[in-house]
Amino acid sequence: MINLSRLLKLYLFLICPLLVFAQKIDREALVNRHKVLVKSLDTLSSLTVGNGSFAFTVDATGLQTFPDYYANGIPLGTQSEWSWHSFPNKENYSIEEGFKEMNSHGRKVIYTPQFSEPQRKKDAINFLRQNPHRVHLGNIGFELYKKDGTKAQINDISQVDQTLNLWTGEIISHFVFDGQPVNVKTVSHQQKDVIGVSVESPLLKTGQLMVRIRIPYPTDKFLDNGNNWANADKHSSIVTKQGEKRVAIQHKIDNLNYAIAFASDQNIKSQIRQSHYFIIQPSIQTDKWSFTCDFAEKAPSTIPLTFAAIETNSQQGWNKFWNSGGAIDFSGSTDTRANELERRIILSQYLTKVQGTTNTPPQETGLTYNSWFGKPHLEMHWWHSVHFALWGRIDLLEKSLDWYRIALPTAKKIAQRQGFRGARWQKMTDNKGGETGSSVGAYLIWQQPHIITFAELCYREKPTKQTLEKYKELIFETAHFMASYAYFDKQKGKYILGKGLIPAQERFKPEETFNPTYEINYWYWALNAAQNWRKRLGLQPDKSWQEVIDKLSPLPVKDEVYLATESSPDSYTNPLYLTDHPSVLATFGMLPETPMLDTKIMKNTFEKVWKVWHWDDTWGWDFPMVAMSATRLDMPEYAIDGLLMNIRTNTYLNNGHNFQDQRLRLYMPGNGGLLTAVALMCAGYDDCKITNPGFPKDGSWKVQWEGLKKFF
Repeated sequence: MINLSRLLKLYLFLICPLLVFAQKIDREALVNRHKVLVKSLDTLSSLTVGNGSFAFTVDATGLQTFPDYYANGIPLGTQSEWSWHSFPNKENYSIEEGFKEMNSHGRKVIYTPQFSEPQRKKDAINFLRQNPHRVHLGNIGFELYKKDGTKAQINDISQVDQTLNLWTGEIISHFVFDGQPVNVKTVSHQQKDVIGVSVESPLLKTGQLMVRIRIPYPTDKFLDNGNNWANADKHSSIVTKQGEKRVAIQHKIDNLNYAIAFASDQNIKSQIRQSHYFIIQPSIQTDKWSFTCDFAEKAPSTIPLTFAAIETNSQQGWNKFWNSGGAIDFSGSTDTRANELERRIILSQYLTKVQGTTNTPPQETGLTYNSWFGKPHLEMHWWHSVHFALWGRIDLLEKSLDWYRIALPTAKKIAQRQGFRGARWQKMTDNKGGETGSSVGAYLIWQQPHIITFAELCYREKPTKQTLEKYKELIFETAHFMASYAYFDKQKGKYILGKGLIPAQERFKPEETFNPTYEINYWYWALNAAQNWRKRLGLQPDKSWQEVIDKLSPLPVKDEVYLATESSPDSYTNPLYLTDHPSVLATFGMLPETPMLDTKIMKNTFEKVWKVWHWDDTWGWDFPMVAMSATRLDMPEYAIDGLLMNIRTNTYLNNGHNFQDQRLRLYMPGNGGLLTAVALMCAGYDDCKITNPGFPKDGSWKVQWEGLKKFF
């Protein structure tokens, strides 16, 4: 006779664990437990809405009410991927004025470093570094007045209670001013450069609450916090349309001309307070008001969107984002760091989506404020964007790759000028691929193979002839430069990289440096990947590439440890070489195992670096790099300890931003790097046989994930 009770117990024992294991992550619950809460006017807790090509950052009031107060924290920026401006080149400066010849292997190679003398050269290079630059489109804030008519100061705001609802992309703000509550909702459209705002407050009826539109002038400084109110005579802001519910402003500054269109759900009245300074408020008695603000490179929409439409669009867009791609849940972990890591993962996904999914490589401070004059750095594109592929969001990576075709003519011109084949990719560039002088950037080479990495990730996701054809020119031109850049040393019988380079660890003099370990391995991997691309297309291997592959210098070793460069045998004794990026770890971290690599020596190297490095002098992406190397070396405890190292540059603020210092209060490569590292730590890499290889197996970590992709 069948014992149903025993069968049920057997079913529960055998099947239920499988059902639990296969259970999908409750993504909404996962995301919602990391809502950002702001309880004070904290200048490092600014919050952002946006869509990746446009971002709008607000203070605790839900708008950009106190831009000067927040200027040295997370600034209150409004930026778009198209908002680029150049000051007039009245002196006719050219990049050629910054050329400098360097002797390399018996011939002269032209670079474009920064000059201090003579003055004309210095001015030329500085002008070209400063221009073009991204600008702040406009400051949209509350104008608040007390009953006695005095204007609100920062200390007049109390009872702040603000929430960023990550699941919907909505900022909900509450504060009290002059004894009255103010409730605000702020959202951004997910396809257009439009914000929507709703306000509820008795202060609307009394006329004490209005909205201010103020347009700053750009600076020529390294940083631009979006609050330069000087130089009013050097740009123009004209009201071009004024109706019962609409105000349109046309702003012109030199070569940049754009519109700001304000649309209300009810009748409004407006006034020009001064140049570039506009005040708008309801013209009827009400305690509820909603409006939208459209920033348009050309003409704004003739039929304005409503707040409700933008709110719905935001909810749908963010629901789609969170329900796509990967997710990681650490519920049930006993390691006390698990919740903090989960928080960083969720907020980094939000921030990289909002700040860094433009049609160009992002800048290191995203769309919040300018650093390096608003220009992107191509070596950082890897850290900004590789994670999108590993998190199953390949479309967000591909969005920025078409830009390389725009930049290709300049990249080929640089290579030709220097006597090389193919295309030499710029380091510090702009939206059109322009070349910029730099005492460091001109000599960097590790950005060169990145496009091959990106294309390989795309092919893994879309292994089609269309993908091969789409990227073949970029890959082939990249590989042509790489092969021709390598110099054949007849005495050694090997190809070497340098002299005339600065490695990823920017502590070495270009005149002296050759054969950096990470770059050699990247050259080897990328040239092989380029050859494989030819094979997929039915083409014969390129003989010049293969010549370099077969005779590339070995990775430099001393005392069973990989050196930073072959030219620095004192890599671990000279204090100068123990700061900045420990990029020797990228040799087996950012890169997979290659025939060039000895994993025993690499493990020795990791242990050496861990022990002697000056970790206080590092950058935000160094910690994910450490974690990736430790993961590949089967050292999961080090992966966790490295990723969560208690160092200032590994700080993640309340809003999720990776804080570096007073200059770089946010640093997007840190967020992107974190996501790349945890994907590798969970999903592993090709031929990896270990489940969750980057997490300790002592029971302290319960790791559930879905939708992630293996790395190389």
